[in-house]
Amino acid sequence: MSKPFNVTVNDQYQFELSDETRLDVVQEAPGQYHVLDKGTAYRMEVQSFQPEKRQFQISVNSATFSIHIADEHEQLIKAMGLNSSQQQKQNSLKAPMPGLVLEIQVQAGQTVSKGDTLLILEAMKMENVLKAAADGVIKNIHVQKGTAVEKGALLLELE
Repeated sequence: MSKPFNVTVNDQYQFELSDETRLDVVQEAPGQYHVLDKGTAYRMEVQSFQPEKRQFQISVNSATFSIHIADEHEQLIKAMGLNSSQQQKQNSLKAPMPGLVLEIQVQAGQTVSKGDTLLILEAMKMENVLKAAADGVIKNIHVQKGTAVEKGALLLELE
């Protein structure tokens, strides 16, 4: 048996769809289906489909739903904390190693773009340029030039 698919409806409700899930589905026309689940009949129409994102827009008995289906690989990537949606949202910058803050190149309230230099941290006599992982606005700066920081210390927050 294969690993179940993780299905998310309207970015809110989640359930698993596995080999053991039993639905009676009959295609009536391209993109239109008659679905029977535990004795209840539904009319389903696929409004749109983005295969690269595994994203569907469907209507069931005239109600519209956004459906995302996560396969085994996507679930594994998410479990490892490597999913792209989390990487794109950077709410804070923490020190990747212990070091000394050499320069702070941003100010609170400043808008930054992905790849912009935020600050420079010296560690083991090497300068490490810490850059923005995504677009955002600097909310708070928690260190000053010359501050010694430990690994994981909060350096700044973004919105």
